[in-house]
Amino acid sequence: MYNVLICDDDRDIRNALKIYLSGEGYKILEAENGAAALDVVSKNEVHIILMDIMMPKMDGVSATAKLRETSNAPVILLTAKSEDNDKILGLTAGADDYITKPFNPLEVIARVKAQLRRYAYLGGMEHKPESVIIGGIELDDNGKTVTLNGDPVSLTPTEYEILKLFLQNPGKVFSSKEIYTAVWNSDPLGAEGTIAVHIRHLREKIEIDPANPRYLKVVWGKGYKLEDKK
Repeated sequence: MYNVLICDDDRDIRNALKIYLSGEGYKILEAENGAAALDVVSKNEVHIILMDIMMPKMDGVSATAKLRETSNAPVILLTAKSEDNDKILGLTAGADDYITKPFNPLEVIARVKAQLRRYAYLGGMEHKPESVIIGGIELDDNGKTVTLNGDPVSLTPTEYEILKLFLQNPGKVFSSKEIYTAVWNSDPLGAEGTIAVHIRHLREKIEIDPANPRYLKVVWGKGYKLEDKK
């Protein structure tokens, strides 16, 4: 059974999400602000977090950034349409996806299931040893680790999957929609903004100079590729 933490200062929203997700067999934990969410995570095994952005005491973006110091559990932001800048900040802080209010129950369930599939895959399934090395980047898909010039790189599950897609297809150009479909396994709604943020975050972790990337390149008008420099 997966443990789902719902963090929102609006009790009605928490109750609605609880109805959606408990019906799928998930155990529900609740918090009313970011500080409370961090406390729940410190005391319980949490497999995924639905995090509102605008909350008192500690907002969702700050809580996500703090959470990433100790946990790679997927975070799905709960946002209003007017919070586009906050979505970007949240993704940059380490969130994996976002859902816009008002919620479509089927979308909530689909997004949660997609994130949990990736999280379970990264954390527990057995695989044959597989290592991909390009330049100074090495991805070990058996141990689910990434190193840069021998130093470990801490990635979220989403960042790992995006990097793996590029490493396994060096030189191939992927559009934002193609990346979203491959990694999220769902319709690429809002793909461009989401992927741009994750690419920027990846560059900050694997590039010496993110503003002049060696590996992750933009192909203007087409998408992104990983350049295989020997």
